[in-house]
Amino acid sequence: MITNVSTSTVSPKWIVDTYSQRNWVEVFYREAKGWLGLKEYQVRDKRSLMRHFILVFSAYTFILWHQLTGGLRCRWANKSLNSFTEALEAFRTAMSYRFFHWLTHNRDVFAAYKASLGYIWA
Repeated sequence: MITNVSTSTVSPKWIVDTYSQRNWVEVFYREAKGWLGLKEYQVRDKRSLMRHFILVFSAYTFILWHQLTGGLRCRWANKSLNSFTEALEAFRTAMSYRFFHWLTHNRDVFAAYKASLGYIWA
């Protein structure tokens, strides 16, 4: 193992503890790439890439925070949210409900927005 940590800090226990934390990094990347679209960007410039990464990291943090605190469980799930995918599904349910609720009260705003893009919302 190569490290830039001072030799007074490095011990066999430190190496095992540090290396064991690597799994959580792998879990994050697997979930962010597989469920949140970390690798599915369609931009090329650095600023847009950074915005995409920030949005993915923020979404991951938000969903994980709700999973750990039980925020999504209280209203949007009838089972415990033990995995990230279960929490993500509860989050999607919440967002779908919120959008539908907003749309029922703001059809004219949504229709005007679609018209500005050249679409007809009937």
